[in-house]
Amino acid sequence: MDGGPVKHGLRFGPLGDGALHLCVDMQNMFAGDTAWHTPWMARVLPNVERIVRRNPARTLFTRFVPARNADAASGTWRGYYERWHALTLDELDPAMVELMAPLGEAVPPAAVFDKTTYAPWVHGDLDARLRRRGVDTLVVTGGETDVCVLGTVLGAVDRGYRVVVVVDALCSASDETHDAMVLLYTSRYGQQVETALTEEVLDHWR
Repeated sequence: MDGGPVKHGLRFGPLGDGALHLCVDMQNMFAGDTAWHTPWMARVLPNVERIVRRNPARTLFTRFVPARNADAASGTWRGYYERWHALTLDELDPAMVELMAPLGEAVPPAAVFDKTTYAPWVHGDLDARLRRRGVDTLVVTGGETDVCVLGTVLGAVDRGYRVVVVVDALCSASDETHDAMVLLYTSRYGQQVETALTEEVLDHWR
């Protein structure tokens, strides 16, 4: 494990042909008036859009898809959806699961990967899909920094991807834990996770 914070930046050089923008859960149910509202998702949206526009064909959006209802969930997820029943598919407006409008317009050529857990690696074939496309680097944006982004980043590290977290294109409902996660990436995962700003990513991804 690493020790000691490192500065933001693409320490391992420019982004190559194997880079892909993995945008995590920028969906209406987090941007809109729901119990899962993420207040500053709208604030980071312009930076996310800029990265999408750089190469939409090299963008993949994940979407968190809730359970149909609590009875359809298992383990601790059952209690989770008992608490958040208003966000289950039985009660939620289907439009709320969709990507925020400016981002959804990029599909296609951008792709979408649906998941039912925080991390996209647990079910489905995401890793295999990325390997088939020759992806070796993930540029990560989206929300929430301390929930689904965290699960995405740690799973990518375990699978050996180069991971670039774009810190000004992330959002959370909690400033405190957002800041804690950014510190975690720089102080404990500095050899495997790079933290960069949108402008630097755009300057070094042609």
